[in-house]
Parts: sequence; C-alpha cells; structure tokens
Amino acid sequence: MNFSKRLLDWYKIEHRDLPWRHTKDPYVIWLSEIILQQTQVKQGLPYFEKFVSKFPTVHDLANASEDEVLKLWQGLGYYSRARNLHHTAQFVSKTLNGEFPVNFKALKTLKGVGDYTAAAIASFAYDELVAVVDGNVQRVLSRYLGIDTPINSTEGIKEFKTKAQELLDSSNPSIYNQAIMEFGALHCRPKSPKCMFCVFQQDCVAFQQGLQEELPVKLKKTKVKKRYFSYLVLTDSEENTIVQKRSGSGIWQGLYEFPLIESEKEQDEPISSDINELTGLPSKSIEGVKIYNDDPVIHLLSHRKIMATFIEVKINGLLSDMKFSKTYEIHKIKDLSQLAVPVLIQNFIESEFPMA
Repeated sequence: MNFSKRLLDWYKIEHRDLPWRHTKDPYVIWLSEIILQQTQVKQGLPYFEKFVSKFPTVHDLANASEDEVLKLWQGLGYYSRARNLHHTAQFVSKTLNGEFPVNFKALKTLKGVGDYTAAAIASFAYDELVAVVDGNVQRVLSRYLGIDTPINSTEGIKEFKTKAQELLDSSNPSIYNQAIMEFGALHCRPKSPKCMFCVFQQDCVAFQQGLQEELPVKLKKTKVKKRYFSYLVLTDSEENTIVQKRSGSGIWQGLYEFPLIESEKEQDEPISSDINELTGLPSKSIEGVKIYNDDPVIHLLSHRKIMATFIEVKINGLLSDMKFSKTYEIHKIKDLSQLAVPVLIQNFIESEFPMA
C-alpha cells in the first residue's frame, strides 16, 4: 500500500471536524489559514468563529476599521497578520471585486500570503496540484524519509518542498494536503509521537532507526533578548487616563499602549524628570507615583523577553487641561477594554480595572 493510500485511510477515521473543512469558499479558507499561522487549532478556532460571525464576507472585513480588526484579533499575537488580513481584504474587495485569485502564483501576490498559505488556498479551494509544507508536514516527511537537512535552512526548505510535491496525491490534492498536516498534528507529534500505532511504522526511517527524537533537525534560534518596559498609567480625579497608538513597524504597530519608558537594563522607579521627559508634564502636575506590580510581569515574544512594570502616576487637575509633548488620547479608564491593546496590557487592565 503506497504512502498516499495509507495516509488517506488514516485521515478518514482520525480527522477533526473543523468548520473550514466544509467549504470551498476561498475567503473562509484564507481567513482560517491566516489565523492559524503560528497558532494551534484549539487557540485559533474561537477567533475564526468570531471573525466569520462578524465579517461573513470579504466585503464586510474590508469595510471594518483597522481598530475593529485589531480588537477582534487581540490576544492572538503576531499582529502584523491582522494588519495584512485587513489590507488584503480591502484589496480583494475593492480592486478584485471580491474575487480571490484562483491559483497558487496569483495568490502569492496578496499581502501576508506566502508559499504555504497560497498552496493551502489553491489546494483546498481550487484543487490545484500544489503541496502544502508547514511544520507538521516537514516533521512527517523528515521522519518517514529520514531527512536530516535542517528544516529552517535554505537547502532544507527547498528539499522539503520537492519531496512534498513528489508525494502529493494528484487525484485528490485537497484532502491529501489536509491529511498530511493532520497526521503531523495528531499522530506524528513533536513529542511522544504515536509510533506504536502508526500506519507507516514498517517504512518509517525514524522508527526503524530510533531517530524520532532527533528528527526533524532545526537550526538554533536567535538568542532571546530582555527588554524592560515601564508603563506610566496617568490618572486624574475623573478617572481619565492617556494612551497612544504605537507607530513604527513593530509587532504591536497600531495597538494602543500607555506612555512607555523602554530600556535594555532594569530601571529604577521613574522620577518627575522621567515623567516630564516622556509626557511634557511639569513636576507640579504630579501628585504621586506608585508601582502596581512589585515583580515585573514577564511577557515572551519570539525573540524578546519583556519585563514590564506598570506605574500609577496621579495627576493634579484634569488631563484634558494638560499640554503634552506627544500626541496622546484621553480615555475613561472604564472604556479601556474597548481599545485594541497588546495582551500584556489587556491582562493588566483586567487585573487592576475589572470594571473597565
């Protein structure tokens, strides 16, 4: 029995019943694939359901504001995906009249759509003969074929694409691609793969040679750097505070945050001069300073470890009467939960201002 037949027989029995597997609508498939990038299904599924419910068509998503999209995305991480999602929806809606490109090559021209996502949409929506290659597929192929080329090397990326294309079932590429990804996710897992009950046991190089823990091979990641964040939570007598939208090209671009002092080294409690430099407020406007959390809140990103401290700065008078050195927005503390913020700040808001 060949590889494809055994894989598809396994999939018929073991596959999960997921909503995006019941449609050929490229919009729904694209939406699911963007949400599931670097995200486990159990985490991404509730977000998929929220997006489909709120934005049932690409036109609905295109007509939403970026703030609406970022707010709905909040907590999923890698916010550039949300911004690219919104940009592409607008492009498809307005430039392509709501019609997604119908092949792998054209799909790759969409912002935020790389080889894997284009292959998934082309295969699942249009049955194009193109193999999908994600981490699950690489793991299955590495173990089954005994490939020890690093999966994140230039050579490895090319080799795994070639092998995946060679094994692709040309009679049913859509189901085959879903099957091999599902097999990697549920059966040929990174840790504790179910080798004793595997349909490929007899031919799997990793099983026969005891290499399950060694394969696939991956080059070491970049060292994680520490960054120290001190967020200033200014409050006045009417329960107002100030926030700003993060600019630049970082992962939190477009999200709201409190005034921030950022450093590569641990900082002492900010004094009046620090607050003045960041906000432009004179010392006489500051009534008192208090740290909310004695120990830093640790927030892990792919290449960064953020050590965050939240500091309450009580203000004499009203924030609406103050002149700031930067562009800040004034919001009621009780309304902060309506803003799209990084999950680090959202957790703080929920903890310190439960009525927000």
